[in-house]
Amino acid sequence: MQSLWMLLAALMFAIMGACIKLSYEAGSTLALIVIARGLPSIIAIVLWAVLSHQSLKPKSVKLHFLRNLFGVTAMWMGFYGYSVLPLSTSTSLNYTSPLFIASFLFFTHKGPKDTVRLLAVILGFLGVLLVLRPTITEDQWFAASLGLMSGAFAGVAMLQIKELGAIGEPIWRTVFYFSLIVVLTGFLGLKAHGYGTPVLTTWLALFGVGVSGLIGQLALTRAFGQGSPILTAALQYSTIIFAAILGIVFWGDIPDILAWMGMVLIILAGLLSAWRTMQLAEAAKSQKKQA
Repeated sequence: MQSLWMLLAALMFAIMGACIKLSYEAGSTLALIVIARGLPSIIAIVLWAVLSHQSLKPKSVKLHFLRNLFGVTAMWMGFYGYSVLPLSTSTSLNYTSPLFIASFLFFTHKGPKDTVRLLAVILGFLGVLLVLRPTITEDQWFAASLGLMSGAFAGVAMLQIKELGAIGEPIWRTVFYFSLIVVLTGFLGLKAHGYGTPVLTTWLALFGVGVSGLIGQLALTRAFGQGSPILTAALQYSTIIFAAILGIVFWGDIPDILAWMGMVLIILAGLLSAWRTMQLAEAAKSQKKQA
């Protein structure tokens, strides 16, 4: 049942995407949105660390640097995609990370190639083409390209998170340093681009970005930490469905049949990639026990 926390996380991340889009349309700059996303996490983690006497000292500065280099860049590109593209499209592009990870593992693996991962990659990128082809106008291709690159960069960041976990770095500390760098880059962005022209709606939407992002992160961590890995991975993709519904309700962005087919292919490809990764991990554990 712990995996069901992923449904809450998925809903929160879909709401976060909607709030990003709304705050940008209401006069905010991307820098202010980025700060709103990271600041609540910093405050919550610092308070918890102080009250529970936890150390904020990182185990590996190098791995945190690489994780944040790719992760923070992915966030900026993904947020720009949210601000310009239909909500369902930008969310679908953000969930291509497993496809890029599968591509990396397929082409770097020595020995026989894994045809399951190759199939996942083919299905996933076919889905991307279907999502983009009917819905993207000429002035949105730059944002779509950044959204897809966001998926690639987030995939690299996920590999660094795995490395951090392997050396015993707790998730909360990884989230803390990510949020810290996010906010620092946001203040640099404010210096360059300013606050925009925020009104009450803007501030309410920014508040929504921070709260929904924090709740989503906590729920996701609990789901992956205590739930079934394959079920949690499956439920994670419900974010795309939630985002499509919010896009229809608040912006009237109704995906056509090809776009819906593309979303389904991206979800299937992500699940196939996650299942194969877990299957290979279990096989490796069995081999170690036998040895």
